[in-house]
Amino acid sequence: MPKSTAVLFALCCTLLLPFTVQAEPDLIILVRHAEKSADNPADPSLSALGQARAQALAIALQHSAVSNIFTTQFKRTRETALPLAQARGITPQVLGAKRGAEHINEVVAAVRASNGVVLVVGHSNTVPAIASALGAPAMKEFCESSFSHMLVLRPTAQGVYMVQSRYDVAEASSTDANCQ
Repeated sequence: MPKSTAVLFALCCTLLLPFTVQAEPDLIILVRHAEKSADNPADPSLSALGQARAQALAIALQHSAVSNIFTTQFKRTRETALPLAQARGITPQVLGAKRGAEHINEVVAAVRASNGVVLVVGHSNTVPAIASALGAPAMKEFCESSFSHMLVLRPTAQGVYMVQSRYDVAEASSTDANCQ
């Protein structure tokens, strides 16, 4: 076989080899945990209102085809995700909350390695930071009294599109200019 034919044959065979495709979610849904009780200041459960909000989240996302759920180790994030996880037959992946950028980077890496529709249940200070790290516009932290935010991100070749919404009952507006 002539040398040029052998090179062409080798190139064609290389193109037929399997290759790894980078996973990318179709849709990313980010919410803050629901209202917490005062039962344990270090790791509170959800209050009755928070449990109702968690049910409302499951209803709001019942047709969204969520296939991956990420929470932190805290009860309030796990309990917020629980009704939807049970309805979808999904075991949420717990990503330990750490300080600062380390946690944000871990969540972003986990989300980007996922396929399908991803739900992330985080905290007032992490959800906006995670959205921004995924390519959404920068936004302020959520107010400590705000639990109804829902950010829906759609990654595309042109960038990340974001819809900022609320689910269940919206809270009264905060007068704190440092959060939303």
